[in-house]
Amino acid sequence: MKNTIPFFVIICLLLWLSACHSESGKQTSDPVSVIFDTDMGPDYDDAGALTLLHALADSGEVKILATVSCNLDTLATPCIDVINTYFGRPEIPIGAPKSSGVNIGDHWHAEKWTEALVSNYPHTLKTTVDAPDAVSIYRRILASEADSSVVVVTVGFLTNLAGLLSSAPDEYSPLDGKQLVSKKVKRLVSMAGGFPSGREWNVFCDSVASKLAFEEWPTPILFSGFEIGNKILTGKRLVASDIDETPAKTVFTICLRQADFDGRMSWDEATALVAVRGADRYFNTTKGRIIVNPDGSNSWENTPDGQHEYLTWKMPADELAQVIEDLMMHEKVKK
Repeated sequence: MKNTIPFFVIICLLLWLSACHSESGKQTSDPVSVIFDTDMGPDYDDAGALTLLHALADSGEVKILATVSCNLDTLATPCIDVINTYFGRPEIPIGAPKSSGVNIGDHWHAEKWTEALVSNYPHTLKTTVDAPDAVSIYRRILASEADSSVVVVTVGFLTNLAGLLSSAPDEYSPLDGKQLVSKKVKRLVSMAGGFPSGREWNVFCDSVASKLAFEEWPTPILFSGFEIGNKILTGKRLVASDIDETPAKTVFTICLRQADFDGRMSWDEATALVAVRGADRYFNTTKGRIIVNPDGSNSWENTPDGQHEYLTWKMPADELAQVIEDLMMHEKVKK
């Protein structure tokens, strides 16, 4: 009997250490492979979301395969480049639309946060027109990844996804766009729409692309609607913190003092969080099918076996804000 007690204690200790490791947010399984599609600027929750992804990459939870802009604004891809470079990943491919798209500049704030980022942090891309074609980036990355392994995260317009679905076979793959997505993409997680109905910015800005993308996308889609991020306010703790100046801290300091005194809505950060860690930990979901109207509004059809889902509340908004802002306060790993 005496000999069995130490063994029992050891087993309990190992189980406890395993549980602590899991709760710490460190890697407990293979990292999620993500392509991040953003309308970086004029809104700035995109900067928070990309910071969150780099924090999760440093903890081994995600591998960022590519970061593409759906916004044609001149400083969109340079700002993406700033954040990737700050976190020690300047090699991450960056792309932008080449044929058509929406150009939304940083006009919401008297002090331009996009200009502040590119003026104060190292980067290589000088302007968005210098970035490669986003659709080509998608096709090259997807073709090189394992089947059903990639999570596509969109927090902006659906321009690039419509272009991807409509793309023809090329040097990267003999498959057309829809076939390539069907083969390589596990799911799409999108900050888009309002549920069960609404008219949301990302959908209506390029409503033609939104309708095509959501009707033709061949794998499951998880929607983080306007009503979710709208209640999750972040940024005040980040700005007040004593962490070193980071791109996210710079951006939120500029923008919160001009307009969002109680914190900024976290549409994009919530979307990036569930794309990596899954919805179940934080949200409930409703299954069905989105219906996108020509004017960019949307409605919803409930179907238990639907390919689409949207987030509904489980964890209180203030607790989610704590989780998200902890990740937004991440600093680059010192080497």
